Amino acid sequence: MAALRAGAAGARALQIFTAPPKFYGERAGMKPEKADRFRAALAQAGIAPEHVVVHGAYVLGVATPDPAKWARASAGLTKELERSVALGAGSVCFHPGSATDGDRDAAAERVARAITAALEKVQGPTRLLVENSAGAGQTFGRSAAEVRDILTHVPAVLRHRTGYGLDTCHLFASGYDIAESEAAQRTIWEEWENTVGEAPAFFHLNDSEGTLGSNRDRHMLIGEGQIGQEPFRWLLRDSRSRGIPLILETPHSHPDLADDDPSADSYEARMIALLREIAA
Repeated sequence: MAALRAGAAGARALQIFTAPPKFYGERAGMKPEKADRFRAALAQAGIAPEHVVVHGAYVLGVATPDPAKWARASAGLTKELERSVALGAGSVCFHPGSATDGDRDAAAERVARAITAALEKVQGPTRLLVENSAGAGQTFGRSAAEVRDILTHVPAVLRHRTGYGLDTCHLFASGYDIAESEAAQRTIWEEWENTVGEAPAFFHLNDSEGTLGSNRDRHMLIGEGQIGQEPFRWLLRDSRSRGIPLILETPHSHPDLADDDPSADSYEARMIALLREIAA
């Protein structure tokens, strides 16, 4: 139904959860018949499987120094990749979590170890991508350098199966002023690409309720927050936004649709129409 609703809204990319996002999901599988139905719905909606992003559960914080929590989160990340490969999804994105011991070098190694374990166990074309954080507390992955440090620890033979993506709200909240000017925004994209060694593999397009550097992960409809509409026009002009999934994580007008209702969400349809207009 997520695929059909996205297609009805005019989307050509899609992000889904494959299991309840507040649980580790380390034992949850994917039935072949469910995967078949999903792929059929994608075809009906006109969405290419490589433009499907699976969002990992929120609790998969593999930056944690707690051995028991790390083990469950790592197992959950591996299982998430397994389910996503079964669906034929292009990628999985996840939040690294918090380095609660303050040792950010060790946190980078722990996140990379979980990525490596998942990629070694699960074969397939689906990529495992780190998402930047909004920077609250000890959350890890807020800067280009921290994301680089994670990916540096992934074995070279597996690097083509991993990477990163950027959330505009998280960037702004963590202190990257993507709303200052088009030139300043371009400098930020260049910083990430040059520091990490590659361009982002997806963007989450979200306006921000919080101000610059607030560390608040609160999404708003594009043009209704502190970032504003124009910076999204600049992003869509940049070549790094082309050919990759551009995902809305903005509020829904009807978050409680019936399970069998394929209707487009009116906010999503409006946001997609707006993005097409400002990209023209």
